[in-house]
Amino acid sequence: MSRKVLIDINVLLDVLARREPHYAASAALWALVETGSVDGLVSATSITTLYYLLRRAANHTTALRGIRLVRDIFKVLPVDRAVIDEALAAPLLDFEDAVQYHCALQAGAIAIVTRDLRHFQECSVSVMTPEAFTNSKDWPMP
Repeated sequence: MSRKVLIDINVLLDVLARREPHYAASAALWALVETGSVDGLVSATSITTLYYLLRRAANHTTALRGIRLVRDIFKVLPVDRAVIDEALAAPLLDFEDAVQYHCALQAGAIAIVTRDLRHFQECSVSVMTPEAFTNSKDWPMP
């Protein structure tokens, strides 16, 4: 059974920027990825957005450090024409979320982990918060 989980950018930011009160739950999910219990996926567009947000909040050096950390821990999924075309046709109201969703589908993810559940209401994969995912006994852990 697949252990692939697409991690939304808000969860990554919770850890990298130590955003409370979300840090602990997001860090617990991040730890599952680091230990190999879950295959953590991020879209390539999340990487560029993450750089922009971290640079704005801190500086270029801090942003690059965060990007390298994410790159080394998570599998970065391509955003190609097929993903864009599917996202354009998707019933999701937010285009960026539609791109995330179709990256997850293309990669065979079993879930999208995000704090913005309402943005993924039309999805055919499970969508849950970091707390719900890490507390679930239903996910394939080694």
